[in-house]
Parts: sequence; structure tokens; C-alpha cells
Amino acid sequence: MRPINLTNVSEFLLLGLSEESELQPLIYGLFLSMYLITVFGNLFIILAVSSEPHLHTPMYFFLSNLSLVDICFTSTTIPKMLWNIQTQSQAITYEGYIIQMYFFTLFVVLDDFLLTVMAYDRFVAICHPLHYTVIMNAWLCALLVLGSWIISILDSFLQTFMVSRLSCGVVIIPHYFCELKQLVQVACSDTLLNDTMLYFSAVLLGGAPLAGILYSYSRIVSCIRGISSSQGQYKAFSTCASHLSVVSLFYCTCLGVYIYPANAHSSHSSATASVIYTVVTPMLNPFIYSLRNKDIKRALKALFRTAAIKGSQLF
Repeated sequence: MRPINLTNVSEFLLLGLSEESELQPLIYGLFLSMYLITVFGNLFIILAVSSEPHLHTPMYFFLSNLSLVDICFTSTTIPKMLWNIQTQSQAITYEGYIIQMYFFTLFVVLDDFLLTVMAYDRFVAICHPLHYTVIMNAWLCALLVLGSWIISILDSFLQTFMVSRLSCGVVIIPHYFCELKQLVQVACSDTLLNDTMLYFSAVLLGGAPLAGILYSYSRIVSCIRGISSSQGQYKAFSTCASHLSVVSLFYCTCLGVYIYPANAHSSHSSATASVIYTVVTPMLNPFIYSLRNKDIKRALKALFRTAAIKGSQLF
């Protein structure tokens, strides 16, 4: 097939998780349920943090930002997937593909940076508790979040711009969302520069934050081991358990999908594994952070109680 520039492609075909028609209603119902749980669960976290003054601390500020990004993250891919299943169409326009790929790259990098910032926050809280309020001041917290947004936007723009210059003779994507790696793999033109940029970005924007998280937790473990009482050790570790669970789930899946070469597993297997960090992890975040956190549970109860009172007054 004659290579054509991607800008001349009118649409792509997303094959989804399965091409079997009898599985489509099951996939639709499952992903719709997970999407609604993700949106409402993270929305409740944001409302709980914003409505309770005693939760206006750096830890919960970063958590509410993570919840916002998780809502945007899943909203970038799942609605289009559900729409394609509903309309029995696999097509997505070129513009739609580029836009979805841009925002997917943006939010996955931003998710990565926010997890790193949260690890640094826990490091300061446990290893430097007396200086915590001085170090983690409002200006630094805002600067960390703003810097994460700026870096993510620039990286996403650069990756999307480079990929749009490729030529391609295949417009069939064996995935359920518009992913940068998949588009580079089906390109017909030379992708050396794109591959180099892709791996450089993965090492710089993925490896560096992971190294920062590992360093933070190595220092945290050392500090916890220095605490004399077992109760103090448990309390210190419990403040990190939720974040550590999310980090492990997010990074283990990402490494499984992106580190292994393309011929090590099928594209459909890669798409299935991608569900973990694109759908399951954002869905589980509200539960992980609320089930073991008394402050969040107390704020959620107060939020529901206020909503119930206002609802009864309205009726």
C-alpha cells in the first residue's frame, strides 16, 4: 500500500478490546459502570476536600488535583469507546485521533508527576515533620502542580506534532483508544526520530519521577525504622500505604505495556493490560484513599449529610 501522509487520512479504525459482536454489550456495560464509578468517586473526593476546611492541607490539595486529572484521564478515552460500541462503528476522524492522543499523553504524564509530588509530600511530612508547614507552603504546592501541568502540556504537544508528520498506509489501530505508540508502530515512514523521542520522554518523564518516588520511600522507610514505638511506625506507614498502592498499580502496568517490545505480546493483550492504568487505577483511587483515611470518610459523611438535608428541604 502506498504510504500517505497522516494529514491526508480522513479517519482511523479502532478495533477495540474485542471484535466479537456478542461481547460488545458486556464490554459496554462494564466500561460504562467503571466510568461512572470513576467520575463520581473522584468528584466526591474533590467536593469533600473543598468543603472541609481541615482538609485544606498540601496532602489533600494534591489528592484533589489527582482526582481531577483521573476524571479527565478516563473522559479522554472511555466516552468515545462507548459511543463506538453504541453506534457499532470503529471509526474516529483524523482530528479526533490527534486530539484524543494529545490529551491522553497529557494526562498520563500529569498523573505520573502528581504521584511523584505526593511522594515528596509524604517524605517531608515523615522525615521533616517540624519543618513541614514551612517547606510545603502554599506557593510551593501551587508551583509543583503548575510545573507538572506545563511540562505535561509541552511534552504532549511535541509528541503529537512529531507524530503528525509521519506517513502511513495503514489506518487500522488494534486498540480501544488513540495511543501514541500504536500510531508510530503502523507508520510507513522512518520512525527513528519518533522512537528516540518516545523512549527519551519515557526515561525522562517516566523514569525520573519513578526514581524520585523510590528515593522518597527509601528515606521514608529509614525514618520509620528509626521510630521507637510500633504504634508510631504503624501510623507513619499508614499515611503512605494508600499512595504506595496506587503507585505500584500504575507503574507496574505501565512498565508491562511499554517496556516490553511489540513482538513480545499481541496488540490485543497490550490493549487489555492498558485497561488497568487507564480505567481500573483511576476508578480505585477514591476507594484506596478513602477507606483507610478517617478524615476523608468523615468529610464524605458530612457531604452526604448536607446533601440529604438540602434535598429534603427542596422536596
